[in-house]
Amino acid sequence: MRIRVNRNNLWTRIFIEQLCSLGVRYACTSPGSQSTPLTYALSRQRKIKTFVHFDERSSAFFALGIARATNKPVIIVTTSGTAVAELYPAIIEAYQQRTPLIICTADRPSELIGTGANQTINQHNIFNNHIRWFRDLGLPAISDVGLHYLQKIALKAYRISLYEDKGPVHLNFPFRKPLEPFSYTDTVRKKIAEIKPQRLSRNTYQISHPRLDKNKNFRKVIKEISNSERGIIIAGPMESDIQLQKKIKELSSLLKYPVFADGISQLRFNVSRKDKNVITNFNSILSSEKFICKNKPGIILQFGRTPTSANLETFLKETEAKRYLISEYGDNFDPTRNANAIFKFEPKLFIQLLISNMSEENNKRNNTSWLKNINRAEEISERIKNRIIERGKFPSEPLILTEILKRIPSGCNLVIGNSLPVRDVDYFANKTSKRIIAYFNRGASGIDGITSTALGISKNRKPTFLITGDLSFFHDLTALPIAVKNSIPITIIVINNNGGGIFESLPIANKVKHFNKYFITPHSLYLGEIVKSFGINHRLIKTRKQLQRSIINSLNKSQIFVLEIQTNAFKSNELRKKIFSEVKNNLEMEFP
Repeated sequence: MRIRVNRNNLWTRIFIEQLCSLGVRYACTSPGSQSTPLTYALSRQRKIKTFVHFDERSSAFFALGIARATNKPVIIVTTSGTAVAELYPAIIEAYQQRTPLIICTADRPSELIGTGANQTINQHNIFNNHIRWFRDLGLPAISDVGLHYLQKIALKAYRISLYEDKGPVHLNFPFRKPLEPFSYTDTVRKKIAEIKPQRLSRNTYQISHPRLDKNKNFRKVIKEISNSERGIIIAGPMESDIQLQKKIKELSSLLKYPVFADGISQLRFNVSRKDKNVITNFNSILSSEKFICKNKPGIILQFGRTPTSANLETFLKETEAKRYLISEYGDNFDPTRNANAIFKFEPKLFIQLLISNMSEENNKRNNTSWLKNINRAEEISERIKNRIIERGKFPSEPLILTEILKRIPSGCNLVIGNSLPVRDVDYFANKTSKRIIAYFNRGASGIDGITSTALGISKNRKPTFLITGDLSFFHDLTALPIAVKNSIPITIIVINNNGGGIFESLPIANKVKHFNKYFITPHSLYLGEIVKSFGINHRLIKTRKQLQRSIINSLNKSQIFVLEIQTNAFKSNELRKKIFSEVKNNLEMEFP
C-alpha cells in the first residue's frame, strides 16, 4: 500500500519519535517558517512537553535550565537565519558546563546559500567552537536507508550529549519547500512511514574508565598523601550529587584534610555539626599571608569546576604543593596552569579507590596540628563574619544574602546569579543542614540568561529562589513572558545597586576618571513599573522584616514574585573589606 506524504514532515516525525523513544521529554521552540516541519513534529508528540517562546536567546537558556534540573537532553528548535545565532550564549554555557542539549536548526537548501535569499546565512557548523558534535543532515532522504541513517543520527546525538562527551550537540536540517504537512511531495510505501524507533545498546550506559591502580600518577598520589599530613581538598562548583558530597567528606575524615568548600559546591548545604572539616571561610583566612606562610599544604586534591574565589586562585598560583585535579571528562579547571596532573576519572570512583588504597597503607592519623590550625582559623573567621554582618545596617548586600539563606526552606532550589551574588555566597554562606540544591551558570560566568535558566530549573516543581543583580535581571527581561504564560512559580530577589556594583571592588575604582559612567553604568530604571507591566507581583523591600515576611508569603502562593532590594554598592563593599581585614588581624594575633 502506498500513501502520500510531505517528505520534510515524515523526516522530522521519524527523528522526533526516535528521540522520544530514548526518553527525551522536553523541547523549546520559537516561531518561524523554515522550522515548520520540526515544530509540527513536536506539536504532534504528546510525550514531549514543548515550550514556545518568541525570544530564541531566552528560550535556549530556559532549555538549559530544564536540562540542568533533569540531567536529560532537551531539544531546541529554531528557524533559519539570525535566529540560529541567538542560541549561541546558551550553547556556550552548556558547552562549558557540560549540559546536554540537542540543538536543531532549520536551514534553507544549499543552492540558496550565498544568493541573497531571505533569512539565509551560512549555518554550517556555526557553533563549531562550543559544541560536542555537529551533523548537517542534508535534504530529507525518504527511503529505508535514509530513514535508518536519520535514526542513527538521533541515537548518536543523544548518546554524545548525555554520555560520551556530555554537552550540546548541533544538528542542521535543510528543507526545500513546501514545508506544510498537508502539501504532499511524495508517494511512498506505508511501511516506510511506519518505521519503528531503534533501541540504545546497553553498552551506551557503561562508560569505561582506565585502570587507576596501574596508573603511575595515581600510585604517586597515594605515596604523597601517605607522606603528608598537610593536605587540602578543594570542592569547586559542582552539580548536586549527594553521593559525591558524602565521598568527599568521607575522604576528608580519613585523611584529616580540610575541605575548602566553594559556595556552590553543594557542600555548604545538607551538612551536619559533625562535618567540622568543611571550611567555608577560606576566602578571609587566605587574606592573611602570615597564616598561609605558617600553614603551607604539601598536597591538594581538587574536585569540581574552577573555584569562584580570587583569593583561592592567587593561593593556588603561588603554592608549592603538589596539586591534582579529578574530572570525569578530563576538563582542565586550572587557570593557574600549575597542576601536576589531571585525572580523567569519575570522582566518586576515584575517591573510593583512593580510600581503599589508603586503608591498605594503614593510614591512621590523629587530628594533626595542621587540621587544628585550619579549624581554629575557621572558628575565628566565622565569629567575626557573623558579628559584623549582623551589626550591619539593612540593606547591606552581605546581610541580605545571609538573611535569604536563613529564611528559604529545606528542599528548595537556589539559583545564584553571577557577578556579586555568587561571590557573596562564596564569601558569606554558612553551613546549614537544609537540603538546598544550588544552581548556577558558571560555565562562562556571563550575566545573560540567568532568569530564563532559573525558570527552566523551577519546572522540577520544587520551590525556587533566584538571587540576581539588577543588570542581569534587565538583560533577561524577555524571560518574564515565559513565566506568565506557563504559570511558573518562582521568587526572584533582585539586588538593585543601580549598575555594575562588582566594579567597586576592583583596583580601577579609585584610579579612573568617569568611573561611574564607563564601569558602574547606572541605569536609574524603575524596576517595579517594568515588572508590573508584565502582570507580575513586585515588592520593594526596605526592611529586614519585610524581606523575611515576603519570602514566607511567596511560599504559600504558586505565582512569580519579584522582590527588589535597593542597595549601596560602595557601602556593601566597605563591609566586605572590614570583615576580611578584621579576620586577617585576628588570625595574625592568634598565630604570631
